[in-house]
Amino acid sequence: MDQQIFSSKPSDPKGPWDVAIVGSGPSGLTAAIYTTRGAASTLILGGEVWGGQLMLTTEVDNFPGFPQGILGPKLIGEMRAQAERFGAEFVGQNVTSIDVTKQPFQLTVNSQQYSARSIIIATGAETLWLDVPGVQKLIGRGVSSCAPCDAPFFKGKKVAVVGGGDSAMEEALVLTKYASEVTIIHRRDIFRASAAMQKEVKDNPKIKIVWDTEVTEVGGEEKLERVKLKNNKTNEVSELPIDGLFIAIGHKPGSAVFKDVVETDERGFIKLSEGSKTNVPGIFVAGDVHDARYKQAITAAGFGCMAAMDALKYLGTSR
Repeated sequence: MDQQIFSSKPSDPKGPWDVAIVGSGPSGLTAAIYTTRGAASTLILGGEVWGGQLMLTTEVDNFPGFPQGILGPKLIGEMRAQAERFGAEFVGQNVTSIDVTKQPFQLTVNSQQYSARSIIIATGAETLWLDVPGVQKLIGRGVSSCAPCDAPFFKGKKVAVVGGGDSAMEEALVLTKYASEVTIIHRRDIFRASAAMQKEVKDNPKIKIVWDTEVTEVGGEEKLERVKLKNNKTNEVSELPIDGLFIAIGHKPGSAVFKDVVETDERGFIKLSEGSKTNVPGIFVAGDVHDARYKQAITAAGFGCMAAMDALKYLGTSR
């Protein structure tokens, strides 16, 4: 039988902790479950707005173990409770700076300082939503950023995708498996997606493309019902009745506080050197803050497991 090993907390709540996890989405909380069960004292610096994108998600139907689905906030709440059950300490404040020039590492949270022998960065990525009236109100009620998550809710319905890159093409193609009609709305007259993706989209009879057009307003009371459109060349205004709007204009990784600490790519996603390792020994990364491809709760959880196991191995060899 799997033995439950509880971590022992340091005598000083400010540390040094064996592991400090920055972030509290599925990657960070999964990492905490593994590090605490690995007998590593674990501090979760979860942020003032904790839980990641699952907190904005209504029904989650694609996370294993929940045949009837589960609400996003409930799922993330259960993850937090599990991590805390095994001894993780949760601080609901934002990390403002990190000093890696000495060991243990120093993390500043407002005016407080915490120290840790290792760090797991799990700050996720923020969806770039359209800054137009109605979007925020209807997120989770017809407005989405994840077709693999939500497409089955739109079986036989009319949906639209905003964007022109590979992500928008992928969203549209996933949606064609469920929706009766998919409209791609793009503000330019050419996609920036790869040629192969463009061809696949243009060859699909379910997909209609509206060029040189922007969404100016999202409407509906209890759920999405329509979007207002404006043609950038003619200034013509129109209205499109739809049941779902999928926004695929990019993600912004939550890596700003780490930009001078670890290596990032040109978009701000943290680079991996091996497994979950960053270029700084003792600092690991998990989830959407490095993953620009999959962006799923289950993959984030998997990355959290990997980072925790790598951190435990590092701690075991560095003492």
